[in-house]
Amino acid sequence: MMNKPRQSSTRSSNPVRRISHRQDHGGVLHPAWVAFIRHCQELGYGEISQLKVQDGIPVMAEEITRKIKFV
Repeated sequence: MMNKPRQSSTRSSNPVRRISHRQDHGGVLHPAWVAFIRHCQELGYGEISQLKVQDGIPVMAEEITRKIKFV
């Protein structure tokens, strides 16, 4: 007898995934992380050269806007 494939459980359509963190934030992403992720989605393609994090929360990112190659 063959095993049936497992069906995924029905989850809410909330795109924010619950995480555990050393500090309890109720199990959801901090608004600063949500803002950083949204920025990355809007960026589409590009490069972030630095991400500064304080107490596990992003506070600043440096985005490279252009790279010029002469040779």
